[in-house]
Amino acid sequence: MGTVTTPDGTAIFYKDWGPRDAPPVVFHHGWPLSGDDWDNQMLFFLSHGYRVIAHDRRGHGRSSQSPAGHDMDTYAADVAVLTDALDLRDAVHIGHSTGGGEVTRYVARAKPGRVGKAVLAGAVPPVMVKSDSNPGGLPVEAFDELRAALAANRSQFYLDLPSGPFYGFNRPGAAVSQGLIDNWWRQGMAGAANAHYECIEAFSETDFTEDLKAIDVPVLVAHGTDDQIVPYADSAPLSAALLKHGALKTYEGFPHGMLSTHPDVLDRDILEFVKS
Repeated sequence: MGTVTTPDGTAIFYKDWGPRDAPPVVFHHGWPLSGDDWDNQMLFFLSHGYRVIAHDRRGHGRSSQSPAGHDMDTYAADVAVLTDALDLRDAVHIGHSTGGGEVTRYVARAKPGRVGKAVLAGAVPPVMVKSDSNPGGLPVEAFDELRAALAANRSQFYLDLPSGPFYGFNRPGAAVSQGLIDNWWRQGMAGAANAHYECIEAFSETDFTEDLKAIDVPVLVAHGTDDQIVPYADSAPLSAALLKHGALKTYEGFPHGMLSTHPDVLDRDILEFVKS
């Protein structure tokens, strides 16, 4: 593990496991979590001979609690600082939720040779918020409610969200994991309230349409049909259609946090894509 420092002085924490000459896989976490959310996938890909890297976004986890820069342009620029510092070549970038937006913006702007493939899992692109150009999106009031809950009692909010819609634990017959709930809360509370608050606008209102069109590497778009956070119909199929080399993989009944609830399925499918 280590840190890299961005031009504005923000320290970005990262984990870097495996042989330095092995094919690199970079993991981008969702809101409001940290690189720890990828522990299962990092161990899985490490066991298959890959070099695995996961960073904490600015204001999240162990990275600096910066006063500014909580927007997708800055997030992507921070990733570029990291990939330059580690001199990653032909890396596979895998992003979940907000991390999928970060991957999309970074890959669209990455230096030649840096990126080989990408995976967007339960990801926020093309754009979440409802507008005249995106009538199927979620109303801005839904995101206002997230901001209000965070500001009122962040600790309770960070228990309620994973206990319910994030992992689908509010569905009848769901196999609830208290460990996943507790770990979600732990990761969330390690970050900065201001960063998490401002990131809601970043993940909900950023339009990634032109980024998706610009990406020229193979991209796997993976999404569950019972995603209660990023609804399937207004995200994955639209993103896949905008990509030059996009492949859509749909998981019937899987929740937003499917990488944690169904890692046995997702890890295998992502590995197959990476190796193809």
